[in-house]
Amino acid sequence: MMMGKKLLDLSNMEEEEKKKKKKKKRSMKKILLLLNSVLLAMGTSGGPLVMRLYFIHGGNRIWLSSFLETAAFPLILIPLTFSHLHRTSHHSPKPKLVSIKLPLFLASAVIGILTGLDDYLYACGIARLPVSTSSLIQASHLAFTAVFAFLLVKHRFTAYSVNAVVLLTVAAVVLALRSGGDRPSGESTRQYVIGFVMILAAAALYGFVLPLMELVYKRSKQRVTYSLVMEIQFVMCFFATLFCTIGMLINNDFKVIWREAKDYKLGETKYYVVVVGSAIMWQFFFLGAIGVIFCSSSLFSGIIIAAFLPVTEVLGVIVYKENFEAEKGVALLLSLWGFVSYFYGEIKQEREKNKKGCPERELPQSLPPNS
Repeated sequence: MMMGKKLLDLSNMEEEEKKKKKKKKRSMKKILLLLNSVLLAMGTSGGPLVMRLYFIHGGNRIWLSSFLETAAFPLILIPLTFSHLHRTSHHSPKPKLVSIKLPLFLASAVIGILTGLDDYLYACGIARLPVSTSSLIQASHLAFTAVFAFLLVKHRFTAYSVNAVVLLTVAAVVLALRSGGDRPSGESTRQYVIGFVMILAAAALYGFVLPLMELVYKRSKQRVTYSLVMEIQFVMCFFATLFCTIGMLINNDFKVIWREAKDYKLGETKYYVVVVGSAIMWQFFFLGAIGVIFCSSSLFSGIIIAAFLPVTEVLGVIVYKENFEAEKGVALLLSLWGFVSYFYGEIKQEREKNKKGCPERELPQSLPPNS
């Protein structure tokens, strides 16, 4: 009897210890989600504003701007170093310095090249369109994310998500019908239309990249941790930067940067401040996006980006004195309506899952190999 009681007590203690570890892991994941959400929010609004500042005051190097979107990737080494030191002191045997394996490395490299292409498309659009217009078009990426999330990771459509896709599509159409109404002075209608198409293409490509990254996580044959996520981001940004560097070399951008800096309307020093600031803001965006996908889903990442649409819109109007026409107001309302519809649908779906006793939809910390 005594032996049985001791075994029962020991079993209870082990169960209690497991619960504590599980609770601690969930708390850590919530903190990481909050941190990455803040980084994503800062990058979502700050990235386009600083990039547009470069073009408004005399900058005209498209490949340089696309290069800056991922060029600050060495900053990832800072959190990676802290993460490695933490794992080294808390785990035995000591973990490897680099945990990413070849299949995941190759997948990240391909996504990095796609990201570099997306950077170029986006920079082409920002160079020709006001921030308040480009941000509205970019909001359509949520519709593309919904479609590709359905195709790639089987995130099923609901009436709310379909409604959001339709509303975001209509918002883009409203802007297209009034194309050129807020065209910057000295820019032709042709250039404005090219900018519109480029931003829309960038939104579509990024809407594909988000669920593709989630698919890579789920198909990974190694344990997915936040340290591994940062390594993936490092590889992605390296190849995206390499893609844009090749473009800069072909376009002879490196030969004329110093001359462009001297002729910059705000002065040479501020030119480099803008360039560095742009790189940092965009790194916040990419690091935040991939972190949110890890801690939650590609859908939630898209929702945060859409949520800061009006912030970017208002800042563009205030800071750069951009026109805010009736069509922009209608497109903004439709986009916000689509965002609310999507968000409400997700909340309702999550509540239904909880009522049925289904586990919360999230990417597990350790994923079993797929057959």
